[in-house]
Formats: sequence, structure tokens, C-alpha cells
Amino acid sequence: KDSYKVSGGLHGVGVSCVNALSEHLHAIVYREGKTYEQEYSKGKALYPVKETGTTDHRGTQVTFLPDKSIFDSTIYNYETLANRMRELSFLNKGITITLTDKREKDDEGEFKVEVFHSDEGLSEFVKYIDSSREPLIADVISIEGEKGGIPVEVAMIYNTSYAENIHAYVNRSEGGEGGGGRGGFRRGLTN
Repeated sequence: KDSYKVSGGLHGVGVSCVNALSEHLHAIVYREGKTYEQEYSKGKALYPVKETGTTDHRGTQVTFLPDKSIFDSTIYNYETLANRMRELSFLNKGITITLTDKREKDDEGEFKVEVFHSDEGLSEFVKYIDSSREPLIADVISIEGEKGGIPVEVAMIYNTSYAENIHAYVNRSEGGEGGGGRGGFRRGLTN
């Protein structure tokens, strides 16, 4: 129940969709001191989940190869991925996300690596996206609460710009312009 409140997709099916659209997917789960693995080909399990060792790590590692028979292009845009990983680090304060691009090496023979981590979460995100504007107040206004078992967090700042810049997220994914979160925030702020 609690994990659904912060799941990454609309219905929690993200990895299932990636799996179905992948030529190959390998999942490694680090949980309760043990390591578990399973591999898939075009959405079908190649073997049952197996325990493969012990670990001090926690988390999940998913490696996949997109299915070339489905996609016209399987070339990833590094900046698109980096922007999303940065955003996720702000939306999930305290976690660390490492993005490594193994397509080419730099002059020192190293792969491009970026580490994303935020201790402050949304407040830090607001500072980041508003860094090029002149603030009207010294600190980010940050509010956290829960209603009906659903956690809600708001962070905002006022600046000298005339244009608003609102980002509304539900389950760590940004909603469209017609989303209820964005409209509800606007009504609440106006009231």
C-alpha cells in the first residue's frame, strides 16, 4: 500500500512496459542482505527469480536493451536522461542516482558519469529551477502534509518575473497542464 503512494508510473506498470519493449532485460534486486536476479527476453522470463548471493546494498538495478523490431531508433539522448535523473533525485530526497554513459570515453579514458542526490528534495529543486531569476523572498516556502493517507508536498518561491513556472507531480511523474494537482494548487494559492 505505501509503495503505491510513491510509485513512478500512473498504474505502477513502468518496468512491465520497459520489459515488454525490450529485446533483453536483466533485473537485480538487493534486499534484506540478499541478491536476487531474473532475466527476460521480449517480456518473457528466461528463468524463475533466483537468489544469487549476499549484499550490503539496497535497491534495484535494471539493465535493458530496447527491441529494434519495435523502435525506429534506439539511440538515447544523454541530456534527456540526465534531466530526468536529476528531477527524480529532487523528488525522492535522500536517494542517489548514478548515470553512466558507456558509449564513449573522454580524453582520460573514462566514461561520462553523473551522480544525482538531494538532501532537501523539493526545496532544493525549486532553488535549482529558479536559479536564473531574481528572488523576492530569501527562502523557499516549503509545506508537507498528508490528507486521506496521501502525502502532499509543496515548495515555492516568488521572484521578479511576471511568468509563473509551476511543476505538478503525481507519483513522481509530472502531470499535464490539465492535471488536478496544478489546478488545485492555483485555486488554493489564489484563495
